[in-house]
Amino acid sequence: MPRYVVERNIPGAGGWSAEQMRKVAEKSRAVLREMGPEIQWVTSYVTGDRLYCVYIAPSQELIRGHAARGGFPCDRVSAVHAVIDPTTAEQ
Repeated sequence: MPRYVVERNIPGAGGWSAEQMRKVAEKSRAVLREMGPEIQWVTSYVTGDRLYCVYIAPSQELIRGHAARGGFPCDRVSAVHAVIDPTTAEQ
């Protein structure tokens, strides 16, 4: 199934408290449960003013639907074409 990176512009996200992050994660999981098993949230990276979220889903539209239902910004959805890491140099 395709993997996507979602960019969310959220000013101040890097300063969120643990409780704020917990509430956002809780909301996201609740929406995912309603949507069914086709969409999976893998992880999110929080920077100063953005979240970069990794999802597995059959389409970008499903990811955008998750954002709309959860009230989350969804500024860019990009398909992952390949993954590289330090072990890539060893192949």
